[in-house]
Amino acid sequence: MIGIQLLTTLGVTPNTAIIGAMIAMIIARIPMQMFMRFRSIHVQNLAQSAISSATFGAANSLLLPIAIPWLFGREDLVMPMFIGVSLAMLLDAWMLYRLFDTRIFPAEGTWPPGVAAAESIKAADRGGKQAALLGTGIAIGAVGSWLKFPMAALGTAFIGNVWALGMLGVGFMLRGYSEPLFSIDLNKLYLPHGVMVGAGLVALLQIIRLMRHSKHQPRVKTDSKTLSETQNDCIAKTLRMGALGFVIISALIALTCGLYANMTLPWLLAFILYAAFAAFVHEIIVGLAAMHSGWFPAFAVALITLIGGILIGFPPETLVVLCGFSAATGPAFADMGYDLKTGYILRDKGRYTTFELDGRRQQLFAAMLAFVVAIPVVLFTFNDFFSRGQVPPVAKVYVAAINAGVSADIALSLLLWAVPGAIIQYIGGPKRQMGVLLATGLLISNPLAGWAVLSGLAIRVIALRVYGDKIRNNMEIIAAGLIAGDVLFNFFNSLFTSGKK
Repeated sequence: MIGIQLLTTLGVTPNTAIIGAMIAMIIARIPMQMFMRFRSIHVQNLAQSAISSATFGAANSLLLPIAIPWLFGREDLVMPMFIGVSLAMLLDAWMLYRLFDTRIFPAEGTWPPGVAAAESIKAADRGGKQAALLGTGIAIGAVGSWLKFPMAALGTAFIGNVWALGMLGVGFMLRGYSEPLFSIDLNKLYLPHGVMVGAGLVALLQIIRLMRHSKHQPRVKTDSKTLSETQNDCIAKTLRMGALGFVIISALIALTCGLYANMTLPWLLAFILYAAFAAFVHEIIVGLAAMHSGWFPAFAVALITLIGGILIGFPPETLVVLCGFSAATGPAFADMGYDLKTGYILRDKGRYTTFELDGRRQQLFAAMLAFVVAIPVVLFTFNDFFSRGQVPPVAKVYVAAINAGVSADIALSLLLWAVPGAIIQYIGGPKRQMGVLLATGLLISNPLAGWAVLSGLAIRVIALRVYGDKIRNNMEIIAAGLIAGDVLFNFFNSLFTSGKK
């Protein structure tokens, strides 16, 4: 309910993984026998997994997609769309569960909100110096956020990939200052969208290459080896099953929405395949951006897939279905990655294979339970929200784009800017994701985040050169505190603001 309220009133859904961890830690301090189990860091991990999954699932994966046909005036499409996106959300989370700790989405990846939640739980459990560092970081993060400075971006710079975050910071700065300094609106030129198209396509090719390479990876049979070596051979199978699942769901949505009535068989088949491809691409790109930076440009990438559908020439009601289906994938995928990263750290970074795999499975159960709860909650509340005019603001953008269409100039601009995006992504390689992160920064108008990321990277490099690796752990705890403080302040501030509205 909190996720729905925030998305409809403010247009955003804060990451509630930290909130879930904090709630679990508070419950653990209640002096009653029934709450004793919450003193386990692994139970706290399950609690935060369920809470964050419920928030993102209800708001981003369910409510946003069905708002698009509602605003378009096709209320008859809402229920078929709701069934389809519910299935897509469940498939989304299952795929990340299967792909986590592989060459595509390694457990050693940054996943900043996941690191923040894990370090918060660890510090609170151990107390002492680490708890003091975490508390200091939370206080600084909250004060900085109150002063309108993006402290989560600063904290992320202390733990993320330097190259990836450097490109993200550059993207933030270019988008934020191109218009006031040079009177150039990058968004109107569709430059960010073009860069993401080129970078995203190259990223998919790089994933295919990793998938082919993973077939030759040996299966490890002992607990002493890393889990990444045991799971790389499941990449191809998971991606094939996921792609097939998206094709089946897109066909189900197309048939139940009655799209066949106004489309020839070739066009219907083209829509089913493109919708599945768009959902798949949206999921992968959002996941890569989330892993490296903690940001996932789900709204913007869904708009890109919509523009692609407009260029192909699909009719308006088909575009409504396409956009909703694409927008549903990605958020649950990225959020599952954050939660599994938290659990991975708390379970001693996969040192014991059986324990790690069992823990992940338990987290998947917690997330799926949260999704199963979210589905009826949205089903029984969306009509009340929509009838009062409370719809996700970005849904209005999608409907406006469908009504406006796309010109030949926009298509040319997308193709033009796709070239540098593809080149940068190719140069950076699959580990750095420089093109995808540059496009992510360009798609988000937040120059202060650019200053935060670039200054954080500078502080990190200088600190490591002066003090060496011995300061790395303290920096990670401070980073977790900065992110937690930022999230906590913005979460409760959002609740207060939405309550006033």
